[in-house]
Amino acid sequence: MQQVTTEYVRNLNGITQDFLCPVNANIYNIQFLKFRIRDMDSGQTLFEVERDQDEESIENLPPEYQDEARRIKYHFGPQFFELKTVGAQLTFSVGNKPVKNFTIIERHYFGDHLLRSYEFQFPFCIPNSTNTWEHIYTIPEIDEAMRQEMINNPFQTKSDSFYFVGEQLVMHNKAEYDYSSFD
Repeated sequence: MQQVTTEYVRNLNGITQDFLCPVNANIYNIQFLKFRIRDMDSGQTLFEVERDQDEESIENLPPEYQDEARRIKYHFGPQFFELKTVGAQLTFSVGNKPVKNFTIIERHYFGDHLLRSYEFQFPFCIPNSTNTWEHIYTIPEIDEAMRQEMINNPFQTKSDSFYFVGEQLVMHNKAEYDYSSFD
């Protein structure tokens, strides 16, 4: 079986069909507590979700629900394409092990076309800490024809988010995006 490294995911040429690591790969007990996406120019919140720290973690869900808990769907509407940059603020806790070189690699696709690959790194997390991290995304230039195709085909724009500690893949999440009108 292919070892999933940062270099491996940087070279993927399409969305993955399956998750590339099991839920129990999260040996650092990284728990996402709050996530907010906002327009960096206006400050408007586009999406926000918060989880109670005492809420059951994904690892404790029945196996048949774990994969679904690693997927999220966003409906941003066509005006999203007018934005220049968005900020994604993530609040997360870590377990009793230090987390060194926590790296997120996100790959966004429409069909088999790579729209953009983003990479962010958090150098160190103290054991048993709660951390807040905001990464800034520059919205890629997308030609009008592809933009219209993305609007006309809800949830066909997809991303894989890979979370590494050093070179060890500890989490993998998936997202789907809808840019159609809100009516």
